[in-house]
Amino acid sequence: MVALGRLGDAAGRLLKARGETIAVAESSAGGLISASLLAVPGASAYFVAGGVIYTHKAREIFTDIELEQHPGMRSSSEPYAALLAETMRRRMDTTWGLAETGASGPRGNRYGDAAGHTCIALSGPVTTVFTLETGDGDREANMWRFTEAALDALVAALDQPMTA
Repeated sequence: MVALGRLGDAAGRLLKARGETIAVAESSAGGLISASLLAVPGASAYFVAGGVIYTHKAREIFTDIELEQHPGMRSSSEPYAALLAETMRRRMDTTWGLAETGASGPRGNRYGDAAGHTCIALSGPVTTVFTLETGDGDREANMWRFTEAALDALVAALDQPMTA
């Protein structure tokens, strides 16, 4: 089993050192991204909010995102992940927004994405979005892989020099 605090430690240390904050929205990682960041002692210095946005109802209530206002956009896509990350950053007034959306398994999602598909986005001083395809139907293993990929992307962004 992976230690949550070990996964979130580097990101937590960097966020604290930079005096920055983060809000997280995740779906197929099931809260593991937030839990990893919160398992680090002193997380209250940087962690503002996190939510598992798993259903359309949750998306509408917690993020106020209505996909009807974004023609052609669907969940589990890079454009949606980017919108979700930016929405969390803006709504929570944080330095960073991090979003993850995908299909952990054992089957794919209703959009045609295979199990092991996720899109991850960061919004903040560095903006990035990417897709990860594990090719694996193991739900829990994918949840951990998605979490690690999201936190690795956050650490890579935080490792970049701060701009004035």
